[in-house]
Amino acid sequence: MPDPRPFVGLTVVEFGQFIAVPYCGQLLADGGARVIKVEPLAGDPVRQLAPLAPGESRLFVCRNRGKHSLPLDLKHPAAARIIEALAGSADVVLTNLRPGLGATLGLDAATLVRRHPRLIVGNVTGFGTRGPDAGLPAMDLVVQARSGLMAAAGRTQDGVPVSADPPIADYMCAVTLAFGIVSALFRRTVTGRGGEVDVSLLMAALVVQNNAMVRVHGVDGQPHAASLEALARLRAGGAPVAEQLAVTPSFRTPAMTGVYYRTYGTSDAAIAVACVSPGLQRALMRVLGVTDEIHESPVGDPEAEARHYAALRTRMEAVMASRTTAEWKAIFDVHGIPAAGVKIPLELLDDEQVLANGMLHDFEHFALGPVRVVSTPVRLDDAGFTPAPATPAFGSEACEILRGLGFTEVEIDGFLAAGVTRTRPA
Repeated sequence: MPDPRPFVGLTVVEFGQFIAVPYCGQLLADGGARVIKVEPLAGDPVRQLAPLAPGESRLFVCRNRGKHSLPLDLKHPAAARIIEALAGSADVVLTNLRPGLGATLGLDAATLVRRHPRLIVGNVTGFGTRGPDAGLPAMDLVVQARSGLMAAAGRTQDGVPVSADPPIADYMCAVTLAFGIVSALFRRTVTGRGGEVDVSLLMAALVVQNNAMVRVHGVDGQPHAASLEALARLRAGGAPVAEQLAVTPSFRTPAMTGVYYRTYGTSDAAIAVACVSPGLQRALMRVLGVTDEIHESPVGDPEAEARHYAALRTRMEAVMASRTTAEWKAIFDVHGIPAAGVKIPLELLDDEQVLANGMLHDFEHFALGPVRVVSTPVRLDDAGFTPAPATPAFGSEACEILRGLGFTEVEIDGFLAAGVTRTRPA
């Protein structure tokens, strides 16, 4: 029976570190691709972020399974032969090198595709390939700030915005990169040619803000201009950041933000309620024994409506505080009202719903023992996507990879002696 995984037989060479490219590579490995992870001689820096064993950290194992590690000094003159052999053997090359380095090393898409017309090159940049910021380095934190995502999240510490803890832009970028790679592979089956897939952290951050990134010029033009003018005045006057953020226009109604689409404190924790449609809103009112008069008699006066929902918000908060989260959850579930208690991420590692759907993956790591991580996010019938095993120890497969590329034992010994590659951590 043929292997049901969609990427079996494909070779991916990953020149990437941190998150976006490595997680994309992991997605492809879960789909059956052979992924060669080219790392600096010291290893992907993530290996050294709170390591639990030499070269093995939580952050490395959760986004680098199913790969084959090849340490390589990309700037060594002898590395060019290995890079060329890797590119010649690959279907896909993934890169997120700092701006300008790819072209210096011959790892830019233009150079690689010219030499290997069927090759697909996926590249991640911080801010895109054009414009005044194109040459700047970036990390998720910086992009969250630059993109507005940090301000939109609304979290502050000591009076200044802070990022959401999950690196949202990086992971969204990884998913868009994977989609682009699969699209290019499909196109290649028709045209026979490869090409370039270009994604950026900035674009990924805009995508997750899609609801807010809209301007209907006839309606929004003047309010947007007024908000930007107010922001400029506040910044020029050194106003607190909280005041600056408050000028952001909101298109949610007082009914939604105050009553129907929000979190509530309960007697023991908190619960989120999302009643967008009028039908769900009426159901919520019936369950709580509260009346929203505007449902039956719209007032047509924005200020009166705001006062009404401010008062209703106070009544709702008092009612919701009268029961536990579990009690409210049971009531809402019976009546089909979308609601959930607010969890902390740690709870999800043992969550019944998560486990029932195979959203977590348990495996035995050669150095760390039993490990539980997030599983592959895509389910394809007949086990088309299956969490790949742990990547073997850093550098342990270097010689085998080089043999597979056609290098002789003498050549491999020469690479090792010259410090082009290595078979174990320094």
